[in-house]
Amino acid sequence: MIGDIHGQLGLLRAVHDRIARDAAEHGGGGQVVHVGDLIDRGPDSRGVLEYLMQGQADGRPWIVLKGNHDRFLPRCIRQPEWIDPGLASGRHWLDHANLGAGATLASYGVERGEREHRDVLEDLQRAVPAAHLDWIEDLPLWHRIPGALIVHAGIRPGLGIHEQSEQDLLWIRQGFLDDRTDHGVLVVHGHTVVDEVTHYGNRLAIDTGAAYGGPLSAVVFDEDGLHRLADRGRVPIHHGQIAS
Repeated sequence: MIGDIHGQLGLLRAVHDRIARDAAEHGGGGQVVHVGDLIDRGPDSRGVLEYLMQGQADGRPWIVLKGNHDRFLPRCIRQPEWIDPGLASGRHWLDHANLGAGATLASYGVERGEREHRDVLEDLQRAVPAAHLDWIEDLPLWHRIPGALIVHAGIRPGLGIHEQSEQDLLWIRQGFLDDRTDHGVLVVHGHTVVDEVTHYGNRLAIDTGAAYGGPLSAVVFDEDGLHRLADRGRVPIHHGQIAS
C-alpha cells in the first residue's frame, strides 16, 4: 500500500523498486494498492498518471484509488464552474495556491498566470488526453484485502462500505480521525499527513507528506504481519507505534 503521491514520479518509481526487492525476497504475488491523490503540488502529475496507466495496461497488479485531488482535474475540465463541496472556502480549484493546481497545469504545458478560468481550462482541455480524464474518473473509491479496508481519506463510522458517500471516502477527517470504533477491519488511509506511518488501532495512516518534501511511504500487509518498507527492508508496525 502506497501513500499520497502528489506528482512525485521519482519517489513513486523508487517505492515500486523497493516493493520489487521485497517481493523478490518474500515471494511477492500480491497487489500494490495506491491510496490516491496522484496529482497536484509535485512536479510531474502527468508523468505519474502515465506511469500508473501504463503499468496497469502492462498487466501489473496495481490498484489505484481515487483521492480528493484526483477529482479536480477531470471535473473542472468537463464542468468548468464546478467547485468541490469539500473545499470549505467555496472557491475554485484554480484559485487555491495551496492545492497545487499550478503544478498539475505545468506538467501539461499550461500556464495558470492571472488568466480567467475559462481560458486556462480551454488550454487544459486541449492539453490533457481524454484517456487521462476517463481513467481518473473511473478509479475505484475503496479496496478490500483480508483484514483491511483501503480508502483515501477514511470512512463514516457505523456505515457499511456500500453506504459510504464518495464525499466522505475522499474528504473525511472529523468524525473519523477522532473515532476509536472497531470497524471490523483495519482502515488504511492517506489524506491526512503524519510524520511517520502510524497505527491507531482501528486505522493506519500512511500519508507521510510526499507533497511537502516528505517521504512516500509503502506498507506491506500479509501473513507475516504489518510492515513499513524501508530501504533496509521491512520494519514492523504495531498498534500505538510510529513506524520510524
